[in-house]
Amino acid sequence: MELKRLHIFITILLLTLVSSSALAQDLLARQAPVDRRMRSLDTLALRSAIEREEARTPASQLYDDWNNTYAHRATELPDSFRINLKHFCMPCKSRVVTSNFGARWGRAHKGLDIKVYIGDTIRAAWSGKVRIVKYEGAGYGKYVVIRHNNGLETIYGHMSAWLVEENQTVKAGQPIGLGGNTGRSTGSHLHFETRLCGVALNPAIFFDFRNQDIVADYYMFRKSTYEHEAIAANELRGKIGNGGYNASDVRGETIPGGAVASAHKAIPASQMKNAEIRYHKVVAGETLYGIARRRGLTVDELCKLNHLSKDVKVRPGQLLRYS
Repeated sequence: MELKRLHIFITILLLTLVSSSALAQDLLARQAPVDRRMRSLDTLALRSAIEREEARTPASQLYDDWNNTYAHRATELPDSFRINLKHFCMPCKSRVVTSNFGARWGRAHKGLDIKVYIGDTIRAAWSGKVRIVKYEGAGYGKYVVIRHNNGLETIYGHMSAWLVEENQTVKAGQPIGLGGNTGRSTGSHLHFETRLCGVALNPAIFFDFRNQDIVADYYMFRKSTYEHEAIAANELRGKIGNGGYNASDVRGETIPGGAVASAHKAIPASQMKNAEIRYHKVVAGETLYGIARRRGLTVDELCKLNHLSKDVKVRPGQLLRYS
């Protein structure tokens, strides 16, 4: 009898355990979608919080403060920083660069001068937040500074009118002002600057005004090479002349002097002595051998022009001189 009772007890216990296990598994199965939804909500909440923070202080990881008192103030540059250039808008429709970035008239010119006419629409290059709307009689004239979420700040100078206010959030392509001739200016144009941590970078590194496009989806800033790249960008996308432009020239319907020669046209090595300096921008997967063959050079000639060894690996975005 005792043995029979023990057997019944064990059977009941086993049935209870099996039932509990099945119930537990059922509960876990029902809970899994809830957990997934909660994780999704957490992700959305985090993304929303990041977006709200960016709206208050764009590129806060690079800048310690937000104020409306100064146009630019140089701070410590990162050793490297990946800049997202997508979702852009050209600041104006003009294809005519009248003055390059760099030394000019015995002083540093920190941006590009783009030929526009008084009243032409000037637009935000990327989405961001307006930090400065001011007038500077001895310099920028009527100007606007926008801090963008990609880390850059852009400056738009010599405008005839403002269309935005300080601390206003703007979208890429939104009108922010009208072309003009205010401040230290000898003719109507847009003075356009791109700065990272207050340090001026050549806008030609990012923008190709002749083709009304950016040069790549991303730019990897490196503190060790950006000054060299600023010079190289002038050779690739620098000015195409001075003065004598009509409205059709400026708005891209024609190009003064006819078609602009491509910066990537191959030049045989035999003609290199009389050719202008040209650069090739490396894309992913290219090698020195492939670039040399495409540009009509030997690998030795390409390496000599760029002070490279033949076993070096080129990186995407690198500029190599080929003439």
